[in-house]
Amino acid sequence: MNTSEDKATSLFHDLVELMRKLRSKDGCPWDKEQSHASLKPHLVEEAYEVIDAIDSGNPDKLKEELADLFFHIIFHCQIAKEKGEFDVGGVMALCLDKMTRRHPHVFGDATAATPEEVIHQWEQIKKQEKGNEERKFIVDGLPKHLPALQKAQKLQKKVAKAGFDWPDITGVIAKVDEELAEVKEAIQENKPENIEEEVGDLLFSIVNLSRFLKLDTENVLHKTIYKFVGRFKKVEMELAAMGKDIEKCTLEEMDAVWNKVKINQKQEARIQKPE
Repeated sequence: MNTSEDKATSLFHDLVELMRKLRSKDGCPWDKEQSHASLKPHLVEEAYEVIDAIDSGNPDKLKEELADLFFHIIFHCQIAKEKGEFDVGGVMALCLDKMTRRHPHVFGDATAATPEEVIHQWEQIKKQEKGNEERKFIVDGLPKHLPALQKAQKLQKKVAKAGFDWPDITGVIAKVDEELAEVKEAIQENKPENIEEEVGDLLFSIVNLSRFLKLDTENVLHKTIYKFVGRFKKVEMELAAMGKDIEKCTLEEMDAVWNKVKINQKQEARIQKPE
């Protein structure tokens, strides 16, 4: 083992000991009262902060957020150890065993030359593993708390692997048009329960269109949200520079500035785009 590995091992033990101390009788009042359930929202928040750090392209920020997420894993392991359920060693052993078993093309005699073959092999191995016996159907196994857009796309990928998919994008686009027409019809009928159902169907179809185009729907929508936020801030600044209060402006006034900002941003993007 080299010096770098020795240091990593020592730091890992120090972190586990730090967590034990925080949960001890003389530890931190907040840390001592936490449970798996109480930490759920913090765990989700840390995971999203890791994603934000990845998007930022800043390695120092990513390192910091990974440290926070890693701490939560150690936290849950300490809570489980205190309850006599498992410890961090058991988690690492399980991870090593699972990842070795699911990569037989690296650690065994199997072959998988493409990412698609790896994914297919991975799914087949998962079906045979203990704990997955309840997954009797292709659509089983979707994480309950996964964001709806991600869950829809994951579901569509599952059924597509079974052959339940459009042969080309023409059918996907036609389905989006069909669902939009049904939303319009439900609105005309003024039946709230039908409107909700049809809007859901439309959203599901748009997710399918994104999947077909090999786009991550969650990421696509996030980009649009950030674009809207940035553009609306500029609208507010433009109106303020004109001496106007946005909350007292008419829709026509706001829309005019919106279009101006939109045109300017597109022109700036063309100028900045490399040849």
